[in-house]
Amino acid sequence: MLPLAERLRPKTLDEYIGQKHLVGPNAILRQMIESGNIASFILWGPPGVGKTTLARIIAHQLQRPFYTLSAVTSGVKEVRDVIDKAKRNASLNNGLFAPADSRSPILFIDEIHRFSKSQQDSLLGAVEEGTITLIGATTENPSFEVITPLLSRCQVYVLKSLEKNDLLELLHRALTQDEYIRSLGLEIKDTEAILRYSGGDARKLLNIIELVSNSGVKIIDNETVTKQLQQNPVAYDKDGEMHYDIISAFIKSIRGSDPQAAIYWLARMIEGGEDPKFIARRLVISASEDIGLANPNAMLLANTCFEVVNKIGWPEGRIPLAETTIYLATCKKDNSAYLAIDDALAKVRETGNLPVPLHLRNAPTSLMKELGYADGYKYPHDYPNHWVAQQYLPDELQGEVFWKKD
Repeated sequence: MLPLAERLRPKTLDEYIGQKHLVGPNAILRQMIESGNIASFILWGPPGVGKTTLARIIAHQLQRPFYTLSAVTSGVKEVRDVIDKAKRNASLNNGLFAPADSRSPILFIDEIHRFSKSQQDSLLGAVEEGTITLIGATTENPSFEVITPLLSRCQVYVLKSLEKNDLLELLHRALTQDEYIRSLGLEIKDTEAILRYSGGDARKLLNIIELVSNSGVKIIDNETVTKQLQQNPVAYDKDGEMHYDIISAFIKSIRGSDPQAAIYWLARMIEGGEDPKFIARRLVISASEDIGLANPNAMLLANTCFEVVNKIGWPEGRIPLAETTIYLATCKKDNSAYLAIDDALAKVRETGNLPVPLHLRNAPTSLMKELGYADGYKYPHDYPNHWVAQQYLPDELQGEVFWKKD
């Protein structure tokens, strides 16, 4: 028998629960679907909120060919195979199936954030030409994980965790519309535990119902649900948006010199199964960005921590991570280097490729010497205290101050 979540998967927009801001009356995706003309887009949201289901409903309602790839198991070859198949289908339609035609097949890629740059590059031409309509699903922020050329060709729609009323509607549907669950004659006395454990995830809620119902109980209350699940799972999804929320709180606690909060957020990530190398990498960034010149040894320690954690992993890796976290949180802070490079980058973008002053240029050939390259350069070591005043910035930037001492 199929899992309950699969048995109850909606087949039409009217059966779809949640995401009213996208598929409710007059909402943008509903209007697009009802018009029969959709462009490529990416669905971004936490697990269990209906990304895959929505893609399938769109393909079914528009009667499009529907191809599915998972970024976990597919590579460039599989992507190209699907694109070639779409092109062959177009030619079989005697030209009626033009590349930009609204009947172009839908390619749904689950976990598109796991695609490498080359895999994402392989999609660009087909998306640009309309050979396929791409629908990507991701639990990660597309700004971080999807290449810019592909992102520019796709609209991003944000899906939210299901609200209480959505979950209650789903619970009612499971009890009344699924033949097997209905045959059990279950009675729901409390819903607080089911809603709390599901955490806005439709799949989790249905899995809980299935787990509890398979245990033979007839009355479902908070005590029954808690007993069956044994323990409250940590509310951390290392593959979802909370991944970025927790690391943000962690880094900001270090920046704010609060070791108590920093070690707490570290524990949240460890207990949630975060990749230790990801945490260590962020510590190296924090050491350079937030502590910087106030204590250059901080970067050395953070880098050493990264190397150690890379070697030993869990569970021992928690110890050097904790040591480094507390050390960085208690260090003096200085972000002057961070601000300086950002100011300099902004000036470069504003002023473009300003010429290097002639006296700073190398002169490896006689022609360059005749043109004045290196002429007038003063070698600092030939002067007292190894310093001499001379121009180093381009003419247009004389007097600019990028690094500002405290």
